Amino acid sequence: MTRYRESVRSLLKERILDAAYERVAAEGWDRLKMTHVATAAGVSRQTVYNEYGSKSAIGQALVMREVERFLTGIQGQLLAHPDDMRDAITAAIGYTLRTAADNSLLKAILTSSRGGDEDLLAHLTTRSEPLLDSAIGMLTGYAAEAWPDIDTHSLDLAVEAVVRLTVSHLVQPVLPPDLAAERIAEITMRVAHA
Repeated sequence: MTRYRESVRSLLKERILDAAYERVAAEGWDRLKMTHVATAAGVSRQTVYNEYGSKSAIGQALVMREVERFLTGIQGQLLAHPDDMRDAITAAIGYTLRTAADNSLLKAILTSSRGGDEDLLAHLTTRSEPLLDSAIGMLTGYAAEAWPDIDTHSLDLAVEAVVRLTVSHLVQPVLPPDLAAERIAEITMRVAHA
């Protein structure tokens, strides 16, 4: 496939995801129909199926696109605190929880699950491997470089703990974002023996 065709296809996929995002944010996941996505994106329903195959695949793509956006912001927070591991972790978690509280897609996911449609929520919970793998991979790479004095096993445990605890607070927040960030950072520091 030529670069031009790849670029056009990538833009098409983004346009479809943008349309799906808007529909889900406005009406919820359970009311999302491929026909509505196609109309909003200005393409045929068959084009939507050709690019994604199913509603579930669109859901997975929406979640992963948001994960990439979150990871970019998280990386910025980590880089802003190069000399203090606790501050870096607290800032990254705080950013994640505050941003999530205002995220239309995440709100739609959590709201639709309360109404009985848990298909999209599964991408954050029971089918969350791609999400977790992306977050753990990025954070492991960063942490290994930023904090080389921490042994690999402790670092791996700390990264997994921070990711899983943060996702847990995204799905079921019980504390204000800043307090949750401080508590998760404290746990992470203890696990990392830092």
